Amino acid sequence: MPMPIQATVSHASLAAASLLAACGLLAAAPAAAEPLRALYSVRGGGLQMMQVEAIFDVDTPGRYSVTAAWRTTGMARLFGGAEFSGGAEGRWVGNQARPQRYNVAGTMRGEARRTLMEYPAGQPVVRIRQADPDEQRDPVPEAQTRNTTDQFSAVAQLARIIAETGRCDAQTVIYDGARRVEMQTRTAGRDRLFPWSSAWHGEALRCAFTGLQTAGFKQDDSERAREPQEGVAWMAPPRPGDMPIPVRLEIPSRLFGAMTIYLMEVGPAAPAARAASSSAGSAAGASAAGAPSAASRGP
Repeated sequence: MPMPIQATVSHASLAAASLLAACGLLAAAPAAAEPLRALYSVRGGGLQMMQVEAIFDVDTPGRYSVTAAWRTTGMARLFGGAEFSGGAEGRWVGNQARPQRYNVAGTMRGEARRTLMEYPAGQPVVRIRQADPDEQRDPVPEAQTRNTTDQFSAVAQLARIIAETGRCDAQTVIYDGARRVEMQTRTAGRDRLFPWSSAWHGEALRCAFTGLQTAGFKQDDSERAREPQEGVAWMAPPRPGDMPIPVRLEIPSRLFGAMTIYLMEVGPAAPAARAASSSAGSAAGASAAGAPSAASRGP
């Protein structure tokens, strides 16, 4: 479906962060694992479009926290610069992840955007929704928001499923304050990823996923927006002893056909980053495969 590139970049930014969060901890962290920082390069149409930095902290007893920060880079900034950060925190009730707070904020083309949700009585309530004032979007009926989770908290539940079954097979319903998406993941085998630039490479578990938006459509969306969107996430421990995280992903893009997300750097999260998402594109952290830092490579 033809659409303005600004909208495509915004949608892809959210999709990249969501998919990294939704797939990022599809396997349980080893005991006493430290929070892990991972830096990704998002590429489409032969260009780097975004950088995404994720902090995975799921080893604290009784609670979890997953955060991410993402920003457009290079040529993509000419079509609508975007910079966002946010995440979710929650608690365990038995083997079930229960989100307590979801907060994403940033700017799109210089204008502030924010969504804040809390979960009194276990159900999502939108406290703040600062969107494009010109956006015409159908509201998600309250009945369809019940028993949903956010894209970050879905991580923890999927982690438990994988820990018990050793597979990617799971279903969840994600609500981000504007859209309702039914997400399904399934085990699709194992692959050996070949080198690209200085990104991580090696053997990884292949997890196929399908996302189907069922509510919260823009009023100018075409029928294609109602079609299932499919992609693949390859999961592996980036270093010996690490928890499995996405080492490469392929996600759909309405304008560029497909976007590929490469793991470029990985390492322990800095103490300050464990409480909140740090800015995307930071040069801290170790190289995923001998790569120089993000700062030395440039955007």
